[in-house]
Amino acid sequence: MFEIPDIYTLTSGTSEGTSKLGAFDNAILNAGVGNTNLIKLSSILPPRASFRNRIVYPRGVLVPIAYGSISSDVKGETIAASVAIAISADDGFGVIMEYSGITSAEKAEKTARKMAEDAMKHRNVKIKELKSLSSEHIVVNFGCAFAAVPMWYLNLL
Repeated sequence: MFEIPDIYTLTSGTSEGTSKLGAFDNAILNAGVGNTNLIKLSSILPPRASFRNRIVYPRGVLVPIAYGSISSDVKGETIAASVAIAISADDGFGVIMEYSGITSAEKAEKTARKMAEDAMKHRNVKIKELKSLSSEHIVVNFGCAFAAVPMWYLNLL
């Protein structure tokens, strides 16, 4: 049985690379999760999970993470990724929404925030707090924008 993560953070990164995959790899390195194995999650923040400004992960670990990313090879294109978390007033349960596209960081973040608010509305859950983060990159050759909500376990710090 899997344990439930009890801490989380928001992070983002952008980068260029020699390929789309290389740009993604460099962006996750910039975001502080590049030396781990990312386990992409759907969009639920566990109840009572607490926010940390930064989490340092051991190399090679499996990191539960919700993220949005976009890679492009169109020179001069503006790409952006964003994540938003709507957190309930009751027990800290939350919904994470990710968005990425050919857009600005501001528009991506606005979209992700609206999606998180809508998700809580459909669950009939009152929002106590809304957190969000975005990244933006203008492509030179191969670029990537990445934004994420990685989680972790207090007992493994």
